[in-house]
Amino acid sequence: MKVYETKDIRNVGIVGHGDVGKTSLVAAMLFDAGATQRLGRVDEGTTVTDYDEDEIARKITINSSLAHCEWNGAKINILDTPGYAAFILDAKAALRGADAAVVVVDAVNGVEVQTEKGWSYAEEFGLPRIIVINKMDRERADFDNTVSNIIEIFGREAVPLQMPIGSESSFTGVIDLIHMRAYSFPPDKSGKPSEGDIPADLLSKAESAREKIFDIVAESSEELMEKYLAEGTLSDEDLIPGVKTAVRERRLFPILCASGIQNIGIQPLLTEIVELAPAPNELGAAKGHPSPESDEEIEREVLDIAPFSAYVFRTIADPFAGRITVMKIYSGNLKSDATCYNVNKNTQERFGPLHVIQGKSIEKLTEAHAGDIVAVTKLKETTTGDSFADKAHQIVYEPVHFPTPAIAFAIEPKSRNDEDKLSTAIHKMLEEDLALRFTRDPQTKEFLLSGSGQTHIEVAVNKLKKRYGVEVELHPPKVAYLETFKGRVEIVGRHKKQTGGRGQFAEATCVFEGQPRGGGFEFIDKIFGGSIPQNWRPAVEKGIKDAAAHGSLAGYPVIDFKVELIDGKFHPVDSDDLSFQLAGRKGFRAAMERVKRVILEPVMNVEITAPQEVSGDILGDINSRRGRVQGMDTKGNQSVVKAQVPLSEMLSYQSTLNSITGARGSYTMELDHYDEVPALITQKIIQKAQEEGRIRAVEED
Repeated sequence: MKVYETKDIRNVGIVGHGDVGKTSLVAAMLFDAGATQRLGRVDEGTTVTDYDEDEIARKITINSSLAHCEWNGAKINILDTPGYAAFILDAKAALRGADAAVVVVDAVNGVEVQTEKGWSYAEEFGLPRIIVINKMDRERADFDNTVSNIIEIFGREAVPLQMPIGSESSFTGVIDLIHMRAYSFPPDKSGKPSEGDIPADLLSKAESAREKIFDIVAESSEELMEKYLAEGTLSDEDLIPGVKTAVRERRLFPILCASGIQNIGIQPLLTEIVELAPAPNELGAAKGHPSPESDEEIEREVLDIAPFSAYVFRTIADPFAGRITVMKIYSGNLKSDATCYNVNKNTQERFGPLHVIQGKSIEKLTEAHAGDIVAVTKLKETTTGDSFADKAHQIVYEPVHFPTPAIAFAIEPKSRNDEDKLSTAIHKMLEEDLALRFTRDPQTKEFLLSGSGQTHIEVAVNKLKKRYGVEVELHPPKVAYLETFKGRVEIVGRHKKQTGGRGQFAEATCVFEGQPRGGGFEFIDKIFGGSIPQNWRPAVEKGIKDAAAHGSLAGYPVIDFKVELIDGKFHPVDSDDLSFQLAGRKGFRAAMERVKRVILEPVMNVEITAPQEVSGDILGDINSRRGRVQGMDTKGNQSVVKAQVPLSEMLSYQSTLNSITGARGSYTMELDHYDEVPALITQKIIQKAQEEGRIRAVEED
């Protein structure tokens, strides 16, 4: 494999909504650049970057994947990312290794919700962007309307650098507005254009569109602005470097047009990526921290002569090669069989051969320069988010941060054999997919698998079975209810037990009082004197806390109350620590019989993004779930609804949202607070708790 210098490397992430044709676009790029011998198709399962069994079966991208090609002497590292809501967070992780984003927009549907998310991730990482209006061959494809939609959502910095020749079935080529040349493509999908003059009927429109490029470029410097105002135009010598600078500084987002499936406009796209996307060393120094614990910011020049550093942005669990660690080299160069220091893990890792990735294939590489993306296999300690550096010149790059997963399922192994293998398999999957979480709820004792959506969880479970031979069952998680009470009551908790020998005796007089939400548990010792010796008073508190952990209404922990220990009695022989614990327990149970007990449920902050035309249905559904709408915003043609909804009403929300929006909506949620459950629902919770045996029988004296 050829080794490329930093100036000849382009790292681009392909982002956009699901079904906008990102993978088809990548397939055409690889074919036109000679990296593949045939034009891969998603519907045939022959693309380089969608190679997973689930991806081929579902015809969607589930995991970000890497490919590369050479064009005009430059190496283009391509990161093909998912666009569906359930997997979009993987696009964020992939963009951490990119230096520019190619944002793909459907020529019919315009900017959709996950396109905006991909854009926001690129914005977060400070990446220049090139916009591609794809599927120009589709029925009802409209370049001008789509451009207007893009400008409305992403701003006037989005400017066409190309125009289409024809549209829908008559889309045959593109016009380069920089060089004012036309490129026509044959219908055989070979992707080889014929260069010529701009058609006469499109010349006036092309000249007008070119003026908008002048406006943006002229704003980049006073010198260019003066020249533009004086001469009314800019020469190619000024325009071309000015466009590249404006793209790098994110003052210009070029809009191009193409059809990946018909292989039209792909070669000009490759040329624009090489000419306009920055090389890794053109974005300024990389920023990091001197250690994992430090907040201080330091910089590292993206140069071969700088001390070595790299960031791991992806881990692939390959069934044959084992763990594949994918990293971007930020500084220095790297050779095969090197030993590198992992700053996060404080350990040395021995690298074997370096590799480049082409979909599911890997190819050996002798060395790699600053800015390149490489992979190594079978590292022992390194995980995604780690940084490598010269031990004498340490730097840690900021890892990608993910939001709390929106949905969780309780996961249960089908057999003892599955139970034994589950932990190892889940651990490998968590290394590969950072949007997954695997936790154990301390209250319900369930193991929970959390992810970005129901499809995300289903794909993970399918992977557990196919790749690791582990079968599990999914069911909605139990809701972690809590209990509390209202009112104030004074109780004498008395424990007395007499057997043949030494007996048990303890008496504790306590005042129980409910507290406001968030008040927690408070135990106040108000005994003055020796009615209960000092060393036994903590036993009363322990007994109360033990009893409160199992509730009294439906078996859920009791929270937000305080207890004042005001008096008591003891026996010099029969009293002991256990006796006062039991007195505390009995006092708690007696108090619960005399106060108003209530069940509390978790209430979530929910944010739903969906097309504007279904916002009324979304609001109606939220109200039917006992939700309280907090507000609604508009982003382009999308509505963002913010609401507070009880968790118990959200367990099956994904399927309902898919039904309402045609799978075009997404949501996130996180715990906000606990609130009282209505009386009717309280009875249902108590009844279910009785059926499950959650309510413990009162211990007999």
